[in-house]
Amino acid sequence: MAKFSIFVVEDDEWYRELLTYNLSLNPDYEIRKFDNAKSFLDELDQNPDVVTLDYRLPDMEGEEVLRKIKDYNPAIEVIIISEQEKIETAVNLLNLGAYDYIVKSRDIRDKLLNTVSNIRKQSHLKEKVATLQKEVQKKYSFENSIIGSSDSIKKVFSLLEKAIGNNISVIITGETGTGKELAAKAIHYNSTRKNYPFVPVNVAAIPKDLIESELFGHEKGAFTGANYRRIGKFEEADKGTLFLDEIGEMDLTLQAKLLRALQEKEVTRIGSNKTIKTDCRIIVATNKNLLQEVKAGKFREDLYYRLFGLTVDMPPLRNRNKDIIILAKYFITSFCQENKQEPPVLSNKAQKKLLNYSFPGNVRELKSIVELATVMSNNGEITEDDINFSNNEELYDPPLSGMTLREHTTRIIKLYLKKHENNIKDAAKELDIGYSTIYRVLKNEKIDDDD
Repeated sequence: MAKFSIFVVEDDEWYRELLTYNLSLNPDYEIRKFDNAKSFLDELDQNPDVVTLDYRLPDMEGEEVLRKIKDYNPAIEVIIISEQEKIETAVNLLNLGAYDYIVKSRDIRDKLLNTVSNIRKQSHLKEKVATLQKEVQKKYSFENSIIGSSDSIKKVFSLLEKAIGNNISVIITGETGTGKELAAKAIHYNSTRKNYPFVPVNVAAIPKDLIESELFGHEKGAFTGANYRRIGKFEEADKGTLFLDEIGEMDLTLQAKLLRALQEKEVTRIGSNKTIKTDCRIIVATNKNLLQEVKAGKFREDLYYRLFGLTVDMPPLRNRNKDIIILAKYFITSFCQENKQEPPVLSNKAQKKLLNYSFPGNVRELKSIVELATVMSNNGEITEDDINFSNNEELYDPPLSGMTLREHTTRIIKLYLKKHENNIKDAAKELDIGYSTIYRVLKNEKIDDDD
């Protein structure tokens, strides 16, 4: 492991030796000494981890040296060592990026060593975070996050490539289970915002009376139960990406507030008059046709055109026949790696059975089916008998001829409610829809029955 590098910049020889001696007590520290600014700045390209900087040097003021260090590499931490005890001076230097300000004294040792130790701990944490970020970015490279080689998925790759080099608004469309959030993450983690947060919000999963607080935050005491200040998702996603899934489920009143936040690039917490500037990229997803929702008066036209940009349509699995076996094998291998077992072979008859199925639940359904098949398999092979569609044919067959989309949706929801013994929470979770969607469908059917 490389030693922790510290540069001591001090023109007073006695004090320079004192600092060097105290720091060198730790064998993991590598110390270099300088008695003026010029000789130090000539070696700045060595990128030390820490610089202890005398505030008054013979050839340059400490403030100017600090600025040059931070301009060259903001990651270098600087500890100002000074005889000055003026608070204004210390505050100014800390605002310019100094890590700490220590007044010269004979008993400086403990203060200095504690400060350097804290910097070292933070540097290890930063290294871990950087490593995790690289792993996440690798995980969400297009080829690793969205598996397939079909023409339809290649078109998706092409559109994602166009989205990563700029901040254009992106609308991701597609049926439930097609991987809309994966596409959003692939855009974020390959963009210039990749080192900042990716914050997902499923609009349909949050109760109507809580969604405003979720997005914009609230102050303590803003309403009954607001016992503390809450930072909203817009603030959490600052400099990163805010992903609004199921945007078509958003209430019209909140749509107006969202539009203002997007136009002004600022939000106001509930219970506050203070505006907070935000800088986050917005990516939205929906399984609805938003333009039709606009025509039906269910989605604001001005918000639609504010969000309108690059449209990425995630194809359903039934239109990706070539990818079904590729994905199946990928999920089998991943599942076995997680469970530390040898992956079984997917037999030809099992492959044929998968290829002849319509996958109404798309990629998410395929993943569940092959993971179960892996558990059920024997002798290192997945057979056709191990492939279980859990009577999903009952839900999606016969074909839709003679049924309206509304009738078909109602039928599916009723079957899932029956399956879960009328437990709306469990049915909504399996269908990956909001409770409000189920209530609305059941309410509409009751109205029809009353007619």
